[in-house]
Amino acid sequence: MRRAILAADPLFHTSMDPYEQYQAGTEADYTSLPDRRSLTMASRQYATFEVADQLFGLDVAKVQEVLSFDQYTPVPLAPESVGGLFNLRGQVIAAVDLRVQLGLPPRTKSAEPAMNVIVKTDEESVSLLVDRIGEVVTLQEDTFEPPPDTLQGRARQLITGAFKLDGRLLLALDTQKAVNTNPPGTNREE
Repeated sequence: MRRAILAADPLFHTSMDPYEQYQAGTEADYTSLPDRRSLTMASRQYATFEVADQLFGLDVAKVQEVLSFDQYTPVPLAPESVGGLFNLRGQVIAAVDLRVQLGLPPRTKSAEPAMNVIVKTDEESVSLLVDRIGEVVTLQEDTFEPPPDTLQGRARQLITGAFKLDGRLLLALDTQKAVNTNPPGTNREE
């Protein structure tokens, strides 16, 4: 009997989603209807890591792999942020010191071995040298906020926004800008 009522209801044949049908007062039983916010909330996964005790994240779709490696071939006359080159299964990878990219002092040789977050860019794979690797977290896009006003200089240019986590702030990194070792205002083709 209930099916006949639904079939005769003109709203039943519309392109309205179940929540809209429920609000319009159809005879359908929507007792198990989820909260509308859960129907529309988009989420994204971020691979997290730390640099100078600050938590950063990259969209997992941009991360190729994570590894510990500390044998780099120096690159003469390279920018200070280039930590060196290394061979990853036959592919030469440039290692970019994220500390320098963020305007912090470079890594010291006596520090713990850097962790490498290998990221995929439009042109190549590049390693970001970070202090510690975190975990993969799923974050709701509606909690994404603009970069904090307290971020200054180069660091502000690399951050697309922030997420407030329990007791911490996760800064979302712009992958393309983070791996660009050219000084600001220069063209890559020059």
